[in-house]
Amino acid sequence: MLMNGLFENMLRGNLRELHYITAIDNLASISRLGILSHNRARRINHVSVALEVIQDRRTNKTIPQGRRLHDYVNIYFNARNPMLYRLIMNDKNVCVLKINEAIIDLPGTIVADRNASSDWVRFYPAETGLAHIDEELIYARDWTNPDDQVDEWRRKSCICAEVLRPDQVDVKWIRGIYGSCEDTARRAKLAWSSANVIINKDIFFR
Repeated sequence: MLMNGLFENMLRGNLRELHYITAIDNLASISRLGILSHNRARRINHVSVALEVIQDRRTNKTIPQGRRLHDYVNIYFNARNPMLYRLIMNDKNVCVLKINEAIIDLPGTIVADRNASSDWVRFYPAETGLAHIDEELIYARDWTNPDDQVDEWRRKSCICAEVLRPDQVDVKWIRGIYGSCEDTARRAKLAWSSANVIINKDIFFR
């Protein structure tokens, strides 16, 4: 978003946590192996929450001076986004992992300024990437714009900006699990007994 003509970039000090959306059925394997990239996860039994059409777009995309997009774990700045909204409308077997924001400081981390499958996405090394992330837009409560469809598409894509980690996110970076209600929190705790499970209705649009 433009404020007085200036881009309101993300400040590192304002970054409190990152998010990873997954199926509750995947928690047991994540508790052992961490979060795996798409290509690594193909080697184990897991439940995908991604749309196939989006995965098809990501399959052949390559990070400039980097690897294929599917070699990275895709983490959101804000899971309260269109992907999670679609999932909660159709599937209750979903949770959000709370990721330590310090992972963005690790060598090899990439920042995508919007959904990484977008034709308009730009990729940046993490040390410079936050300067290209619009903090106000990332944490917006609503991405719709009934008066401007093009702007709504832009907002919808930008709120899905990603932090990309090559291959794997180790378990040590996972701070907790957000569930939408007591039932999902109970199921998450059964799958990962030592995890810090928190009911967070807001992130699930409740």
